[in-house]
Amino acid sequence: MVIERGEIVTLIGPNGSGKSTTAKLALGVLDADEGAVSRKLQLNASYVPQKLKLHRNLPLSVTRFLLLTKRAEKRQVADALRATQTEHLADVQMSNLSGGEFQRVLLSRAILSSPEFLVLDEPVQGVDFNGELALYKLIEDIRNRLDCGILLISHDLHVVMSATDRVICLNGHVCCSGTPDAVASSDEFKSLFGERAASSLALYKHRHDHEHLPDGSIRARDEDLAAVSSNSVDPFANGNDGDSGGSDVDFR
Repeated sequence: MVIERGEIVTLIGPNGSGKSTTAKLALGVLDADEGAVSRKLQLNASYVPQKLKLHRNLPLSVTRFLLLTKRAEKRQVADALRATQTEHLADVQMSNLSGGEFQRVLLSRAILSSPEFLVLDEPVQGVDFNGELALYKLIEDIRNRLDCGILLISHDLHVVMSATDRVICLNGHVCCSGTPDAVASSDEFKSLFGERAASSLALYKHRHDHEHLPDGSIRARDEDLAAVSSNSVDPFANGNDGDSGGSDVDFR
């Protein structure tokens, strides 16, 4: 698995499949037990965690939050907030932010140092549908502005942001990968969610050649089983998934 500068790679998979662990491997927080992990020398990376809980009584403004562990000038803070359209929240207490505002502020903090590599662990979690679309557009804008590589972890197995260059499906190993199919041409999707959603989201079709058995073992699918799988709605139903080879994850 290779992530280049200016590329958005989305990781999907069921709970416990290794998405967050893969992100920590990419950042160097964890060491690999198998395979190889390599990063650019002195890589400037930033991370937006899946969850961040702050005590509601903690007196912490947005600006102060951005500067907790980072040194930055006022101009840099203002630029980061402006890039995420949160400059009006500079003096607001973190405890008073909505879910969408909180995620935008986390992104502001992540881009404060103009990272070359940005890891986003389920950045739209807890945000409503319109907020999700807005955050996806913001992530795309950040990629275009900084020309940074982005590793985005998604909880949705089938719908990803349309700007994604590649989708990688995990379930203990790389099960399948490919480019998402754009949903802009789907009249059904447009009628349900509108033109805005059709331009921001895309569908990903899983193509698996094996299944995960209840005992944790993996069995290759025969042609008949593959035919049944290709017509199923959810490739992870009953613990099944598949892949194009089951190779080790490798960052180069």
